[in-house]
Amino acid sequence: MTKMLRFDAEAARKTEAAYTTPELVAQRREVLRLLALQPGESVLDIGAGPGFLAAEMAAAIEPGGRVFAVDPSESMRELARSRGAALEIRSGSAEALPLPDDSVDVMHARWAYFFGPGCEPGLAELDRVMRPGSRAFVIDNDPTRSTFGGWFRRGYPDIDPTAVERFWSTQGWTRTPVDMGWRFSTRADLESVVRIEFDEATAEAVLAEHEGVEVDYAVNLWSRGF
Repeated sequence: MTKMLRFDAEAARKTEAAYTTPELVAQRREVLRLLALQPGESVLDIGAGPGFLAAEMAAAIEPGGRVFAVDPSESMRELARSRGAALEIRSGSAEALPLPDDSVDVMHARWAYFFGPGCEPGLAELDRVMRPGSRAFVIDNDPTRSTFGGWFRRGYPDIDPTAVERFWSTQGWTRTPVDMGWRFSTRADLESVVRIEFDEATAEAVLAEHEGVEVDYAVNLWSRGF
């Protein structure tokens, strides 16, 4: 199964605002730690969105590195351009990457396209663009653990966690469970992020049941060498 959120200018603006909260800033730092980027590497960020993580990647691979920030949404690409970093921002999708063969050292996709069965066209594109010795990372929600995982099961009941894990394992990827947490400064910040993540009915239901500004959160980091 693959699915892609469509972002118009208003949705992109709300996403950008949510990404500036201290909780999501801390989450990006954890992702950078897991990626272990090195100076001079060429990095591909699929579904780069407003470009916050891509900009931090660009700083991590100086000197001599390149970051290809790929997103199908013009609204998101426009926001990424505003980051002011040395990003190579390109229109594209995981199934049709606007990159030459053997051009990438590190690929990162976080909650973008690679949701398990159905993403084989994107995996074929990775086989094309990844260099020998390169590494790829996919970060996705773990519906089997945490409060947020329970919300995710409610919002996306068609996703079968067992089938997803079987898919990645048979494709040669390794799963690393990662526990995270959100502690928002205000209830409004929490509500804003939840409403981006879920449809209106699911968001209103989980917010009505959940008190406070903290949410325990679990993800799967899928990784593979090429």
